[in-house]
Amino acid sequence: MSDARKPGTTTHFGFQQVPMEDKRRRVAGVFDSVASKYDVMNDLMSLGVHRLWKRFVIDLAGVRAGEKVLDVAGGTGDLSREFSRQVGPRGLVVLSDINAAMLGEGRRRLADKGVVNLPIVQANAECLPFAEGSFDCITIGFGLRNVTDKDAALRSMYRALKPGGRLLVLEFSKPVVPGLSRIYDQYSFKLLPLMGKLVANDEDSYRYLAESIRMHPDQGTLKGMMESVGFARAQVYNLTGGIVAVHRGFRLDP
Repeated sequence: MSDARKPGTTTHFGFQQVPMEDKRRRVAGVFDSVASKYDVMNDLMSLGVHRLWKRFVIDLAGVRAGEKVLDVAGGTGDLSREFSRQVGPRGLVVLSDINAAMLGEGRRRLADKGVVNLPIVQANAECLPFAEGSFDCITIGFGLRNVTDKDAALRSMYRALKPGGRLLVLEFSKPVVPGLSRIYDQYSFKLLPLMGKLVANDEDSYRYLAESIRMHPDQGTLKGMMESVGFARAQVYNLTGGIVAVHRGFRLDP
């Protein structure tokens, strides 16, 4: 049993220390609350730049026709929709998320775009319900920081990849440009909760999301976590001065 799964183990929920199961419950409550406004808030919070970050991931993934792709914590389906176009009729894209409300929004948005043949699976990233070696590519966009046991999730995604397959993690990270951290802190802890209050009528959830960004492992730490579960050729790509980073690693065992 990993340390994260021992009875009585605590973890962080934003800046609070809470029991493991309590975090799972609280994170579920956050995304139940924000699901209907999630895409609107993404555009507001990033001034639309989140679309460029996702485009970078799509290009870096290099998905080809006929491949099988899993979009973990895929929420409203932005990545899944593009991957579905790339894999074509001979390929497969699966949209998964632990949160039913987010998947409901994803199903609706995909249907609005004419994407109706894409499987949607409610699944915990820590124990994905897929056979070993099922996918050529796995992505997780802005989801890993909300996972209770990140090591378990990385192991689960590694297991679900085919040998030669790749994982791409898109996540908020630590600014690497001098002076940017102070400006970003002011934005995160003052403007984000205010926008959450005015637009989504939910100040507390967006305060948690800002805090969760600060508690997420930095670029080097996450790279080491990926390597420790077996990922090879791990690389880090800093975007927007390190506010966001993309980590890519490969499963190379035969």
